[in-house]
Amino acid sequence: MIVSRRNMLLCASVMGVGALSGAAQAATTDHAKTTSSHVRHKTVTHSPVRSAATPATTAPVAATRQVAAPQYAAPVAVSNTRALRSIDSNRSENVVVTGSALSTSNNSNANPVQIVTSKQIEQTGATTIGDYLQRLPSMGSSGTTNSQTNGTGGSSCMDLRNLGQNRVLVLVDGKRAAINGNNSCFDMNTINVHQVASIEILKDGGSELYGADAVSGVINIKLRHDLNDANLTVRGGIGTDHGDGQTGMISGYKGWNFDHGKGNVTLFGSYMTSSGIKQANRSWATPVQGNDPINPANLSFGSGYPTGGLFQTSTGNYVGSESGALHSYTKADRYNYGADQNLTNSLTNGTLSFDAHYDINRHFTPYLNFNYAHRNSSTTMAPIPVAGSIYPSTLPTALYVPENYPGNTLGEDAYMSKRMGEWGNRRSETATDTYTGIAGVKGEITHGWNYDLSYTYGWNQVMSQTSGVGNYAKLLQTYGLQQDTPGDSNSTLSYNPSVCNAAAGCVLSNPFGKLSPEAAAYSNYTSHDHYYYQLRDLNLRINNNHVVHMPWNNGGDLGLALGMEHRGEQLAYHPDALVESGQTLTNSASYTGGGFNVSEGYIEGKATLLHNAFLAKDLTIDGQGRYSAYNTFGGTKNWKVSINWAPIQDIRFRATLGTSYRQPNVYELYGGQSLGYASATDPCDSVQAASYGAQSPVVAANCARQGINSSTFSSNFSGQAPTLYGGNAKLRPETGRTYTIGTVITPRWIPGLSASVEYWHYTLKNMITYLSSQYIMDQCYTGTNTSYCDRITRVASTGQLNAVTSMYDNIGGLKTSGIDFDLDYRIRVTQHDVLTLSNNFQQLVSYLQQNEAGGQWYNYAGRMMYQSGTGNPRVRDYATVGWQHGAFGVTYMMQYMGGMVWNDGTTDLKRANGYGRTSTPGIFSHDVTVSYRWKSWNFEGGVNNLLDKKPPFVASATDNSAAALYGNLYMGRYVFLQAGVNF
Repeated sequence: MIVSRRNMLLCASVMGVGALSGAAQAATTDHAKTTSSHVRHKTVTHSPVRSAATPATTAPVAATRQVAAPQYAAPVAVSNTRALRSIDSNRSENVVVTGSALSTSNNSNANPVQIVTSKQIEQTGATTIGDYLQRLPSMGSSGTTNSQTNGTGGSSCMDLRNLGQNRVLVLVDGKRAAINGNNSCFDMNTINVHQVASIEILKDGGSELYGADAVSGVINIKLRHDLNDANLTVRGGIGTDHGDGQTGMISGYKGWNFDHGKGNVTLFGSYMTSSGIKQANRSWATPVQGNDPINPANLSFGSGYPTGGLFQTSTGNYVGSESGALHSYTKADRYNYGADQNLTNSLTNGTLSFDAHYDINRHFTPYLNFNYAHRNSSTTMAPIPVAGSIYPSTLPTALYVPENYPGNTLGEDAYMSKRMGEWGNRRSETATDTYTGIAGVKGEITHGWNYDLSYTYGWNQVMSQTSGVGNYAKLLQTYGLQQDTPGDSNSTLSYNPSVCNAAAGCVLSNPFGKLSPEAAAYSNYTSHDHYYYQLRDLNLRINNNHVVHMPWNNGGDLGLALGMEHRGEQLAYHPDALVESGQTLTNSASYTGGGFNVSEGYIEGKATLLHNAFLAKDLTIDGQGRYSAYNTFGGTKNWKVSINWAPIQDIRFRATLGTSYRQPNVYELYGGQSLGYASATDPCDSVQAASYGAQSPVVAANCARQGINSSTFSSNFSGQAPTLYGGNAKLRPETGRTYTIGTVITPRWIPGLSASVEYWHYTLKNMITYLSSQYIMDQCYTGTNTSYCDRITRVASTGQLNAVTSMYDNIGGLKTSGIDFDLDYRIRVTQHDVLTLSNNFQQLVSYLQQNEAGGQWYNYAGRMMYQSGTGNPRVRDYATVGWQHGAFGVTYMMQYMGGMVWNDGTTDLKRANGYGRTSTPGIFSHDVTVSYRWKSWNFEGGVNNLLDKKPPFVASATDNSAAALYGNLYMGRYVFLQAGVNF
């Protein structure tokens, strides 16, 4: 057993030198729950509160290989000669590959599984797993990345096939682990990159084997175990052209075998730091373009909330100054918020893990695993704007200065919208602790029957604070303003200096001027939020690969696997008390808490009907089924069937058909109502109203009915819409069906070549999400569906949006399909030279979404939701070329993302007069890595984004691009060096 494992390790080490198998991408629309206007927000579906800043917007690559992925990774220093000898022997090791509970080699697995080795991750210079996975074509843009700063809390969560980060299940060593309570998803930042042995990505629904959430597929992170040496690795990197974005990492492990190899203890630890990038340091990211007009005269940059304050009256618009003097408002007074905020998060992350087992005998091997991660993240956003109260506050909805206010030279009431520069930039800091402990025992029962009984306990705690969010009640006191009808948000305001004079610490101030440091300190506020998540999972697995042999000539074996699981999950969100009451100026939020428990049983049968027969080198069928009994929704059944047929050794055909299931998560079911700022533009805004083409007169008429002149009206929320979100206790579970059809070619006459083609198709019903704010407003004001008008409220005195209501609902369905082509080729050129080629290509065929049950289907294939920054490129490709000459190696990597047409959620953007941008071109990026091995030392260095490619322009109103799609280009040219030693 030890010898076999050693061979597996050696194979893994050399295969790691080769290039990476790719993936595919598809897309789902997530919403941007952000704060305040002027920071376009990446949508984090499960985060109840988003920080305000700037405006917002809305394939099964069967990476088949000649050698199956190892279950345990090799130490860094190995004998290359022995490793090559193992590869050349063409041995096909049988291990448990994700998608089945029975042992198989990846090439004989019917499920489309991509395998990524540790070497492939490290050669990219990625400091986190999430940074690496974003390279793969199968990873969509609806997840959360380290390049998204507003409302993400520093998490990194994957989205497979663009079906959403809540529809992919992430496992660690095949078992569930604690997720992040803020985003309700597994945070890839919690895993030490150097602890990863391999990653298996099942790009096919997996609910029938792994339970709920595995709708789009499964990402299984396999960690390194059974090490009997030590390693210390140090890595550093920097953005060379700007001298920022510094990253550093130190990682190490020590393993001990004891009692003649019957037991093992391994410790891992790491510390990583990554400094954030300021938006002002990238010329393409500032000043921020706030709209995409049809007339260049209407082009605007930055925010309409100037730091001097915008004062709107019936006769004109004026801007204050530090001295209190007023002047007429011009475009030059708009505030460039891009100069004050981060483009990427700052991160520090420490991990510690413990792994131990002891083989008492072949029937009884107790084991214990413990993984802990502590992460600190921070980001800076522009000063918060103020224009009135935030739901559910009873303070004034509109902040106006009465005409008799001392110093009001306008002679009439003036409505104030101001960027509170006196409070300083908002700084969000998040501290996260995540740990998962697994205790279990495994072994052989009898006659090939094996078992694995384990109990998992996971915990996540998130503590977040944001400074500079302001106390609205104290700000009114500072200005000497009081409500004439306390408790009525529509009440008028009067000047009464005694409300400040009677409050300890209050300093009476003039709203037309600048707050003194004492007045700013009195009216400012720092919010504190807390999230908690808890996982309990009791799991029993039993399997036998050789139950019986088929009783006919050339028959194979029947394998069976079955298991039971009882799982409970609890989640709670405790917002800051002042935020919850709506007394601050940041997004309001409500308490959320709840959970569920489920008891499940599954069975899998795999039968090799023919083996080494005429026109049936291999013919295997597989069936899987799972029954789940939830305390919230009762019972459900899911199943999958597959067939794997190799008529000859050189070609294999495979297909799968299965169902999926996802119950609503805690935020979707129990989430309290909270206010966020979605990426959308008010249809009554003069620029937006003119963009509806033939429907523009209808939009203008509907705005006029509400007393708004759409030819002159300007929305205060640049590229954003205040939106009220919340859970829905009446939600029903999502259901889905997935099928794949493909072929794998491994020709004997071209040794080392493996190619595959796969067609995949997903269908979702009762899809759980919320409608985008833009869709709701467009449906109302274009007259397409006026029932949506009930979800839109405005401030009566100003006509500005008060809130758009968009609660979670079962909105309709989604259908997406595509084709993956993957190629892996390894050839020994000389005795000392090995060339590896890999290319992973995806063609998205369709991406159809139905926003209402029984309603219209919208085709989002090849479209970018330019406001939110998500997209579905029709073509994605990831290619690598590697050359190994003895101890020296060079790897070239290329990424390509196809161009996309901009879409607002219902229609493609078109410019009749030829002005304005309506699409994004295809983008190439290039990386190079060089490695050298000397004795027990391993050295590596590389350059990412070799040609310093800039991200394409997107009128996102946040950073002039789309971080979810092009975040890998935000750094610019990046250089890294790494050194590791085994001892």
